[in-house]
Formats: sequence, C-alpha cells, structure tokens
Amino acid sequence: MSLLIKGGTIVNPAKGQHEVADILVENGLIKAIGQHLAADGADVYDATGLIVAPGLIDMHTHLREPGQESKEDFHSGTQAAAAGGFTRVATMANTTPVVDNAALVRGLKKQAELTGVVKVEFIGAISKGLEGKELSEMGDMAQAGIVAFSDDGHYVQNAAFMRRAMEYASMFNKMVIDHAEETSLCKEGHMHEGLVSYELGVIGRPAVAEDMAVDRDILLAEMTGAHLHVAHVSTKHAVEEVRRAKAKGLPVTCEVTAQHLSFTDECLREYNPAFKMAPPIRSEDHRQALLEGLKDGTIDAIITDHAPHAFEEKDVEFCCAPNGFSGLETSLGAVLTNVYKPGVLTIDQIVERMSTNPARLLGLTDAGVLEVGKPADITVFSTDESWIVDRNKFYTKGKTSPFDGLTLTGKAKLTVVDGEIVMKEGVVTA
Repeated sequence: MSLLIKGGTIVNPAKGQHEVADILVENGLIKAIGQHLAADGADVYDATGLIVAPGLIDMHTHLREPGQESKEDFHSGTQAAAAGGFTRVATMANTTPVVDNAALVRGLKKQAELTGVVKVEFIGAISKGLEGKELSEMGDMAQAGIVAFSDDGHYVQNAAFMRRAMEYASMFNKMVIDHAEETSLCKEGHMHEGLVSYELGVIGRPAVAEDMAVDRDILLAEMTGAHLHVAHVSTKHAVEEVRRAKAKGLPVTCEVTAQHLSFTDECLREYNPAFKMAPPIRSEDHRQALLEGLKDGTIDAIITDHAPHAFEEKDVEFCCAPNGFSGLETSLGAVLTNVYKPGVLTIDQIVERMSTNPARLLGLTDAGVLEVGKPADITVFSTDESWIVDRNKFYTKGKTSPFDGLTLTGKAKLTVVDGEIVMKEGVVTA
C-alpha cells in the first residue's frame, strides 16, 4: 500500500524540521519527505492546514488485560489510542495477574500483536505481585522486551528494596518509573488536601506525600546511578526537586498528565467521581508549577494515565469511586487547548513531549521521528478544530471522563501505523 500525505506542516523535533512538505509511504515505511511528491496509485490525504507529526506515544497507559477485560482489553484500548492520535502505547503492569514474569510478557506481546490496532509496549513490575517484597523476574523480562519497570499504583515503601530494584534495572539499561506517594500519608484520602477538601469535609491526600517520595527516590538515583522516572508528577515541590536533580546531572526524568495540566481541585466541588484520580488534581499554584516545569524542560513527557473503569464502578458516591478515568481520546485535545493555545508550549515542544521524548525514554529507536526508511507511524492533527467531548462516542470501554461535555480545540485527524491508516476523521478503521 502507498500513502501520500500532502501539504501538511511537518513538525519533526528530532530532525529540527518544521516546514510544509509531503510524506510518501510505501510498504509500511517512509519512502520520501519533500516538496511536490507524487506516486501513481497512492492513496492521497490532503493535510493542508494540519500538523503532520511522528506518531504520538503514550508511555503511561492501563489497558487492563489480562484479567480485567470488562474494563478494557487490547483491542478496545488500542482503538481508543488510535482515535486519540496515538500510534503506540506502553501499558502498566498492575493487571490480574501482575506482569512480573517473562512468560507472561511473551504471551501478552503476542496477544497484543493479534488484537491491537496500534503498537503496544509492556512495562514490567518491579516486585512480584506489586507487593514490594521480592524482585520480579527483571532480567528475564528485559530479555522478553519490556521497556521499563514500575509498580505503578503502588509506592515501593521499603527504601532498601527500592535501592536494589534500581540497581538491577540499571544493569539492563531500563528506567524505574516511580509512583511517588508515601502511602501512610494518603491511603485514606480522596482528593488534594487543601482549602477545598477542608470546605467539603473530604479526607485529603497531601502534597507532601508525593514530595517525600520524590525526595527519597532522587537520593537513591544519585546513590545507584539508575534512571529514575517520576510518574504523573503533580506538586510544585516535586517539579523543583526534579529540576535540581537535572541541574546536578542526575539520571532523573518525569512526566505529567493532561488532566493535571487542565484542572484544579476546584472542579471537585460537585463531588463528580470523574475527577477522582491518584495523584489527585491539585490547587492552582501546583498546576502553574507544572506548566512552568513543562516550559523550562524539567518535565520530559505528557502522558494520559488512561485508567478505564466500568461505568457502574465510577457512577457511585465520590469517596467510594476508584481512581482514574479514560484519557486516550481526550489527551491531545486537552493539551492543545490548555497548553498550546495559552502559549505555554509551541507545537514543536508538544510533539517533542508527546512523541520524541517518550520514544527516547523508552528506548524506542524506531519511533519519535519522521525519517526515510523508518516505520511509517504518523499522526496528523488539527490545532484549531473545536469539538465537544461526548463519552458515549468513545472507543474505550471506560465511558467516564472529566472532559465529558467540554469543548476542546485541536483534534487528531489521521493515525497511521506501519503505513496503514487505522483512524481517519475520527473513525477507527481497524
């Protein structure tokens, strides 16, 4: 199959490219990038006025398979990814059973290849069963192809255990993704601890719970030399500590979610469980610190933390609802609306945070760049198309979203994986 994407503005940070040009795709690979390209018999997509970028990568997704397929599976989750403009996702290990051994990794990779619409990478657990007591099969899983290690959803409480895990991970050149929340301070909390939580009478999760965890693990990164990646950073202190660590030359990186950039705890005054997540969305001073961290390069990546639940699980009283919601189909629009439009980041920087940097962090040498000979994983999107989020039109099984009913500006228009169109004009074709 040949595909010619014509007249779009190519934004390709890895090559320093920002220009109007065409891309010709043949046999799953990029054959040419240039002006006035033509190819007999090729399908032509007119990208005039649109951004053409290397395929977006979500490095923090929960696809729920195996064991929780009622919430999501590889097919529905990757359909949602395609709809949102993502050509690749990395799925977390907190499934049932936990992804903590190589045999499971190999089986799941085959299943994802059979049923997935976009490419799926796997993040292996740090500890067996996410219990923080015994190391998982880290070496075997690294050989089986996992891209990182994480006990996401669980903080590794034992500092000596975390040190050992970081030392092992560095032996395989894999980063440790840290869910940084000191459990003893936040396990009974439901939202950010602050003025709003006090007024609502809801037990909070204090920012210091994240701050303490980040401080400890940055010290361990300095001690071990291991690559520490702080997941879904949400506090101003955590951002500042990552900034200081980078200034010292430490191997520390971090990510932020679209929702933490978009909302504050003021949104919880109606007790809407769609806004319940961990770490919680925080007050405006924290949100501004996140935006500043993005702007100055402290924060490396923007993620979705796509965490779907069955609707009946979330459609309960606020304090009884589980954390998380479906984010793959709204993330790009939210970032364009709340980060690009206000001028916090340029479009090149957004593509860098949502494609180029995730590829680099995960060690994906075939992704994050538009280059002749590379796999044709391409995202085409609009920066000015306004649309109203309707959860009932989601491809994901999880129909809960805090963005439901909101108007976003910017939308994925075409998703191409290995040269095949998997989404066009909002319709997933696979």
